[in-house]
Amino acid sequence: MVISPGFKWVLRIATFVALAVIYVPLLLVVLNSFNASQTFAWPPEDLTLEWWRRAADSTGVRDAVLTSIQVALLATLVALVLGTMAAMALQRYRFFGRDAVSLLIILPIALPGIVTGIALNNAFKTVFGWNLGFITIVVAHATFCIVTVFNNVIARLRRLGMNLEEASADLGAGTFATFRLVTFPMLRSALIAGALLAFALSFDEIIVTTFTAGADQQTLPLWIFNNLFRPNQAPVVNVVAVVLILASVIPIWISQRLAGTTEGLAGR
Repeated sequence: MVISPGFKWVLRIATFVALAVIYVPLLLVVLNSFNASQTFAWPPEDLTLEWWRRAADSTGVRDAVLTSIQVALLATLVALVLGTMAAMALQRYRFFGRDAVSLLIILPIALPGIVTGIALNNAFKTVFGWNLGFITIVVAHATFCIVTVFNNVIARLRRLGMNLEEASADLGAGTFATFRLVTFPMLRSALIAGALLAFALSFDEIIVTTFTAGADQQTLPLWIFNNLFRPNQAPVVNVVAVVLILASVIPIWISQRLAGTTEGLAGR
């Protein structure tokens, strides 16, 4: 396909504009975290690390970060187990309703977050009679984290086929031995990539968390939302937002590197 020079320039400009719309606001948040003015005067007259010191000394920030990490780790663990089992079952076996089950697994991440949040809130309170708190946040986050693990694992299983597993069975290995010695090593990088994506999704999720968190539980995104319009806390919020950006970018970058590495090896 031949693309004219004029069209190439249009694509370049459109790409630049799209990236600017996405990343210029993020760069402003980073800059304002060092802005000495509490009102974010522009351009900044002076830079300071005071807001970073206040963020480090804030008990509310530390508690929120700890809660977010704990929730993300547990939700990721649940997603790894259930997502892998679901992918194995749907890829390796044929049964009635297989496509419907696959759709139901993927559906939570496709639904609007507010719909998922309301549905889970009603289920926790009405059906199960649970009080909203730490456990309900973990369960809520696991519902969409499962999808990221499921998609990574089932994509890898489709590329691998069943030849090696069948060879292992022919050599006398049982189901669990085959999984431990053959299947799991081939899935390891896909599991790591899915886990990192799941952790990143859980760590910065706010919509579903708003409907499933109790009054005494506050994740980092909730803390940011609750303090965003408080004049004394606004500069600290910028600092926390920068930390949240880094915490989201790093696992996603690592997962992409892992996926690229394994795809390159598979193609040799």
